[in-house]
Amino acid sequence: MNQIRYNYQKVLDMKLKQIKQEGKTPRLLLHACCAPCSSYVLEYLSEYFIIDVYYYNPNISSEDEYKYRAYELVRFVKEKEFSNPVNVFIEKYNPEEFYQVTHGLEECKEGGKRCFECYKLRLEQTAERALSGGYDYFTTTLSISPLKNAQKLNEIGAELQHDYGVHYLYSDFKKKDGYKRSIELSKEFNLYRQHYCGCIFSKRNTEVCKIK
Repeated sequence: MNQIRYNYQKVLDMKLKQIKQEGKTPRLLLHACCAPCSSYVLEYLSEYFIIDVYYYNPNISSEDEYKYRAYELVRFVKEKEFSNPVNVFIEKYNPEEFYQVTHGLEECKEGGKRCFECYKLRLEQTAERALSGGYDYFTTTLSISPLKNAQKLNEIGAELQHDYGVHYLYSDFKKKDGYKRSIELSKEFNLYRQHYCGCIFSKRNTEVCKIK
């Protein structure tokens, strides 16, 4: 049986229209993987939300890489003007959390079950923080990447919304030229753009492709 595929950009459009009509500015906890992916998402969503950016990525292959991506994210938020306040929270680097959930999946291909477990790890931590912090919504920047499975990300978000009782903001940020805009903003602010998602497995795959 074929699985129903939703247009999550249309779902987001309807939600944002509703928020505007209500006349309130809700609080959003936005999981962010890096500055380039966050750039367009923050520009776009800050019109509708007060945003706290949550940098939690135990999948990243080294602490130096983790800290540099965090630095670039903080720098971008400081340099860019937004419609509503944006703050950044950096989580402590703990790669063991990633290796625990991906144990036994080391040989999975990119975009498969290992990646899905990584999505869930980061989204669930964000949902927990959203609940404890009293946020109205939570979501992630991950769907802006053409290499990330937006359908799966939103399915996980829906499950966590049910489990934690915090609204998940459905999205597919690559739509409406979102990915293109993120590249433009990255150039404008001279942001560090990495060539792999962050984990050791994607890094190895990128290096193998370069050799070929």
